[in-house]
Amino acid sequence: MHMEDTEFSRSERILLSVIGLIFLVVIAGLVFAPEIFWDDFVKVYIWDPIVKDAGKSGDAGYTAVNTAVYIATMIAAVIAFQALFRKWQLPVDDKMVWALIAWVALAPVLRVMEDADYFKEGIDVLFISPLIHIHLAAWLILSAIIGHVGRKNHLSMLTMLLVAYIAFTGLLVLPSVHTHDTGHAWILGGSIAGAVMIAVVIHNTWNWHEIPRSMLAFAIGLITMGLGHWAQLVSTPWVNDNDVLPKDHAVLWPVLVAVVLPAIITWAVWRKGEEDLMQLRLTGNEVGVIPDGMTLDEWESEDRSSHPVEMLSPRGILATPMVAGMLFGQLCDGLATMVGIDYFGFSEKHPLSDAVIQFGNDLDILAEGAWLFFLVKATLAGLIVWMFSELRIESRQQHLRVLIVLAVMIVGMAPGLRGIGRLILGV
Repeated sequence: MHMEDTEFSRSERILLSVIGLIFLVVIAGLVFAPEIFWDDFVKVYIWDPIVKDAGKSGDAGYTAVNTAVYIATMIAAVIAFQALFRKWQLPVDDKMVWALIAWVALAPVLRVMEDADYFKEGIDVLFISPLIHIHLAAWLILSAIIGHVGRKNHLSMLTMLLVAYIAFTGLLVLPSVHTHDTGHAWILGGSIAGAVMIAVVIHNTWNWHEIPRSMLAFAIGLITMGLGHWAQLVSTPWVNDNDVLPKDHAVLWPVLVAVVLPAIITWAVWRKGEEDLMQLRLTGNEVGVIPDGMTLDEWESEDRSSHPVEMLSPRGILATPMVAGMLFGQLCDGLATMVGIDYFGFSEKHPLSDAVIQFGNDLDILAEGAWLFFLVKATLAGLIVWMFSELRIESRQQHLRVLIVLAVMIVGMAPGLRGIGRLILGV
């Protein structure tokens, strides 16, 4: 029996209930038994590492406990939000994925500003993982709401986005500008350019659905503002919390290796799928999505090898932002980590990743062992691309697929761009 896309399945209702129950238990525990929930767990494994990361010691490492908590939370978020987004009938097309990629890229832009100790005490913790992803998710939702509310009036949408942009910069960014002995020209210019970019994106996306349109515009504006702060650090460096100026790192070759090379590979892969994607969409189908009204069991019960979805999806999906974002992100993360650790003395804070690097180091083949981490990441990227090329889903599962892509980009593209940002700026 085919279920309407706006309906929750029985398993989704159970999972949403379990997630809601766990959330209520945690809140109740923090209120009524803080010595157990806060003192013995949240403070030790979640809050203290965030505060340490934001403080002078900087870059607190992850532990097995908080890593497990973050992974479980991400999985729960994917399960919950895919069901809600499907019920709300939010778009899941390429434009939405591009908008989400912009938000993934925004996180490391702001995180590198915190690595440079730009934000003053009290605000800085908001730009440490996982808080940075939580509060940016709130701003993302706000931008989506603005898009929905202003869908019938472009000027109204632009006005609300600019107000939100001023609120973000006014509350979270500009209050820290006078805490450093530095210039202000690039900061001011970047902040103004960010507002201009919001208008530019709105003007040039007139044929987009209003929600990804608004999301993309807001993210691009904030990225532009953040890059203005990067430029200010390069132009007039400020000392960090330990009274140390940024290091004078090489810029060109790390960028070529960790950004340009993954971009070229991603572009080459994209090109291989362009023709098939175009042909598939001309038939009215979407990559990997079986026709409406069918279940996967029904689809797999017969030979569908001559159907456009089966013939054209394996290569067609290569030319989608889903695969491009994941592929670029994993390669960028692997190469940025390899360059940073093997050639610039950086260290790895994730226990599993560090174990891979230490194993590579023990092999005593090349540098500090991060080369093995890159090989693992490259292999993972290949497996992800292959899996998505073979994956077939029902129409109601498209939101789940997009949110899985988002999760993969958060743990790939975000740390990769942060790593290369730290290398460029010497922080």
